[in-house]
Amino acid sequence: MKPIAESELILNSDGSVYHLQLRENEIADTIITVGDPDRVKEVSKHFDKIEVRKKNREFVSHTGYSGKKRITVISTGIGPDNIDIVLTELDALANVDFKTRLIKKEKKVLKIIRIGTSGSLQSDIPVDSFLASSYGLSLDNLLHFYQPKLSNNEINLANEFSKKVLTKDSKIHPLVISASKDLMQVFASDNVNSGITVTCPGFYGPQGRIVRNKLAYPNLIDNLNTFQFKNLRITNFEMETSAIYGMARMMGHQAISLNAIVANRVLKQFSKNGHKAVQKLIKLALEKISI
Repeated sequence: MKPIAESELILNSDGSVYHLQLRENEIADTIITVGDPDRVKEVSKHFDKIEVRKKNREFVSHTGYSGKKRITVISTGIGPDNIDIVLTELDALANVDFKTRLIKKEKKVLKIIRIGTSGSLQSDIPVDSFLASSYGLSLDNLLHFYQPKLSNNEINLANEFSKKVLTKDSKIHPLVISASKDLMQVFASDNVNSGITVTCPGFYGPQGRIVRNKLAYPNLIDNLNTFQFKNLRITNFEMETSAIYGMARMMGHQAISLNAIVANRVLKQFSKNGHKAVQKLIKLALEKISI
């Protein structure tokens, strides 16, 4: 086994990983990711103790304890490209020896819990409700740069989506990745919806919003809303879930995406107090993972 080259895994002069500026002992095995850097302190304020605080660009990290559970909360910023950075560097912190630059023989399995906001694509999933993404369906191209192993069910779901939602000459090639079954069971509840979450590479056109530019997929919302595969439907969309699921699977980690629904695109409603909904979701997540 050859050491990982300095150009491939970049370390800072203090021994920390390039973007996150964290050292190996500064992350926990349980990771909460949030998009907004300001949301990190909204999670860590519930910790009983904070032992690490780091900030570089949009990447803010706090590691501490909720009860006896050691947890790291880290901001990713927006979009799949940032997920590529954050999950790759988190895995390196867990599974690469920075002194020898060799992959460790014994691999750590991180539990990665995304807490984010999302827009509902179904009229019966109201604003301020919660949703756990059973699948992430990618409309971006990040995972095409890797070789994720997909199940037949995931491949069939993606193919059916392409036929029914996209045009024949579409340049989009969706991939579907499921959540961790173990983490889905942890968060299973009558108060938490579940379904297929579509991950978009942008907020406006890729999510069917019309401002000035003409859309390539003007019927996207209606097509997403009516899509069915076996007993599954598309429940919501956002900008990170499928990237987290794909990267986590390839590196042997567990991942789940928890969503506070702040908009209903079918009913054209927006939450009057999305901050409150997110706070409730944070408390729910910490209760579940701190046991």
